[in-house]
Amino acid sequence: MTRRNFIKSAALAAAATPLLSKTARAQVTTPANLKGNIHHSACRWCYGKVKLEDLCAAGKEMGLVAVDLLNPSEFETVKKYGLVCSMVSNPTIDGLGGITKAWNRVEHHDKLVPAYEQRLKETADAGYERLICFSGNRDGLDDQKGLENCAAGLKKILPLAEKLKVTLCMELLNSKRNHKDYQCDHVAWGADLVKRLSSERFKLLYDIYHMQIMDGDVCDTIKENHQSFDHYHTGGVPGRAEIDETQELNWPRIMQAILATGFKGYVAQEFVPKRPDALASLRQAVKICDV
Repeated sequence: MTRRNFIKSAALAAAATPLLSKTARAQVTTPANLKGNIHHSACRWCYGKVKLEDLCAAGKEMGLVAVDLLNPSEFETVKKYGLVCSMVSNPTIDGLGGITKAWNRVEHHDKLVPAYEQRLKETADAGYERLICFSGNRDGLDDQKGLENCAAGLKKILPLAEKLKVTLCMELLNSKRNHKDYQCDHVAWGADLVKRLSSERFKLLYDIYHMQIMDGDVCDTIKENHQSFDHYHTGGVPGRAEIDETQELNWPRIMQAILATGFKGYVAQEFVPKRPDALASLRQAVKICDV
């Protein structure tokens, strides 16, 4: 399952939330025994075969404090387990608002502005603080013009975001392997957009998997650009699988670099489990990142 496919089916799945399994109910009371320095989260879309209630129950037991990329219809489920939504999913309208078609085209702004205003209100009403957004694909648009267009569109909704105290986070994604032609594909481009908007309510989602592929130099990049980052995602490189000995990054060292900046937000696991027991892989990842 890909994130794009999961988002398309999430609304239908949320309307038919099944009962919590006996195993998941039993896990709720098990202590996590974590250090408490990292605020652990997990991206919902990576666990499409796991019921949301089971993910919340098992997540609570293993030390999660949040679940990433939820729609408003799913908020009550995470609240029931004492969790929060650490990053609210983007709205979509007429095929706009997702990864490929978003803020870098002025012709999209008239539809994106009201859709995002509604989602900002839904986010704030639930007591949450972060809402994801995307640049969109270049599709022939040069990077300078894409910056200008994103800034022009986002400026229309930033006053409301500032009033509601919700931070818009544009995700950095790789255009080399997974999201061909995506415009916000380097930290330098995203940091320039943060500087142009000059608002505490616009930051970047630094996806470590994606930016290892595009920029590398992860720890120093975090040290030098952390003022622009408000959220982090993980993922094994290569292949976006488990963050274990099969891939090239030193995750405890990366977590230490994040903590050294004084970061108090969330680190969300966004790898796609390859092993049969997806929750066991998530539990392992939480322990690896618990520094």
